[in-house]
Amino acid sequence: MTLNQWFLFFLIIQVVHFLGTWKLYESAGRKKWEAVIPVYNAIVLMKIINRPTWWTVLLFIPIINLIMFPVIWVETLRSFGKKSYLDTFLGIITFGFYIYYINYTQKLDYKSQRSLHPENKTADTISSLLFAIIVATLVHTYLIQPYTIPSASLEKSLLIGDFLFVSKFNYGARVPITTVAAPMVLDTLPILNIKSYLSKPQLPYLRLPGYEKIKNNDIVVFNWPADTLFNMYIPADKRYDKPIDKRTNYVKRCVGIPGDSLEIKNGIVFINGKELILPERAKPQYSYKAVYDGKTPIDFEYLLKDLNATDGAGFINETRDTLIINALTFAGAKRLKNVPGIISVTRVIHKGPEDGIFPDFHDRKPSVTNNWSNDNFGPIYIPKQGKTVNLDLKSLPFYKKIISEYEGNTLKVVANIIYINNKKTTTYTFKQNYYWMMGDNRHNSLDARYFGYTPEDHIVGKPIFIWMSWDTNGKGLNKIRWDRVFTTVNGEGQPQSYFKLFLLGLAAFFVGEYFLKKRKEKNN
Repeated sequence: MTLNQWFLFFLIIQVVHFLGTWKLYESAGRKKWEAVIPVYNAIVLMKIINRPTWWTVLLFIPIINLIMFPVIWVETLRSFGKKSYLDTFLGIITFGFYIYYINYTQKLDYKSQRSLHPENKTADTISSLLFAIIVATLVHTYLIQPYTIPSASLEKSLLIGDFLFVSKFNYGARVPITTVAAPMVLDTLPILNIKSYLSKPQLPYLRLPGYEKIKNNDIVVFNWPADTLFNMYIPADKRYDKPIDKRTNYVKRCVGIPGDSLEIKNGIVFINGKELILPERAKPQYSYKAVYDGKTPIDFEYLLKDLNATDGAGFINETRDTLIINALTFAGAKRLKNVPGIISVTRVIHKGPEDGIFPDFHDRKPSVTNNWSNDNFGPIYIPKQGKTVNLDLKSLPFYKKIISEYEGNTLKVVANIIYINNKKTTTYTFKQNYYWMMGDNRHNSLDARYFGYTPEDHIVGKPIFIWMSWDTNGKGLNKIRWDRVFTTVNGEGQPQSYFKLFLLGLAAFFVGEYFLKKRKEKNN
């Protein structure tokens, strides 16, 4: 829905509210016209039902308002003596329209001094649960979101099984685009395994102010722009469109920011003609081919474990043994060269063309636009809001999805002439910023080299803290990677765990509580 459509919808809601409640307002000693003025009518209603004025704010926060509306309906009914289980049920099941029936057919008996305390344990439990859900949803949506690392694309920096806290306020929290959805879940309801949201209506993209911008090398959580397939790895005969904020969450390193020129040469990223220097914590990995003499005994299982690498498709020829090793760092490759029996260690460099490389990924066709691979790619321009680029048949594939999908224009090519919104054009001006997200595990990452640019409206937040790290291959207490618990994701130098400080702080809190309690008992 556009802003104009939302404004019209908002006005309709105000009329619906006025027609169903004006007599209630009068019965409570208020003026009839107070039921029709937007926002002010909600403030007055909070006074009528004896609830805090700040509840009004919650009525205008997407997702939170879905919880608040039923609460307000029930509170309104109880303020006029309708507090039976049947009244509560009818108020909720009719989406509040039961209040119309009360407004026009019942004798109104306003209870200005009604008790606000729950009348039984069940009501108290429900009230507490709703409050907890509201607070948790606010924190989850606008402050911090928990996230689990599902893949090895950022291996060494972030491991499979890391449990993160992702900050929403660093880059500015994105206001939910999907307005009707279950709180604190992405796209599927647990257990029921059904959609957790309605695709319409949707709010226009809006982001609250943040205190920093995305920089080169930042690790970023975002919604996967290419999430239009039922299965992200299998081509489909139809699209499965999702709202932006319900697309799969991804975490990658932002190697290119708006306005950058990016190129990859033999697996090394260059930004604006200069090699991108990764932070100390980043450890890019590549595939390597190791050749050994076939005579010297080598325990490859132990060796690969010691190097923290993974074994690929190893093969043996007649004269020498060759092993392909995946996800090996530069330091690991250097150590491998010094292992007795190893003759040579060579980094695998992919030459083009490679199937599915951007911009051909979305069509699931072999790379026909350029002779590119995941190791040799570009140069390309990363679009910046307000900047204009020339458009022709050669450059169009790079910006086709931006123009038609991300920025909502109609695009067609007729007789080699480009038309945008039915107007002949040779240029295009970008409406938002875009980013280039890549995994550190260069040969095992479905990233921007395949799906292309990530729009700013897909940005979720910045990982800031690892509160737990779980190793499924470990045993007993070793399933927990203790050296990663309570470590920061960003920062200079190697990660350090603050778990011991947390335990000391927790112990100090309980000891303080114990002595405070003893002191109170002594004074009494």
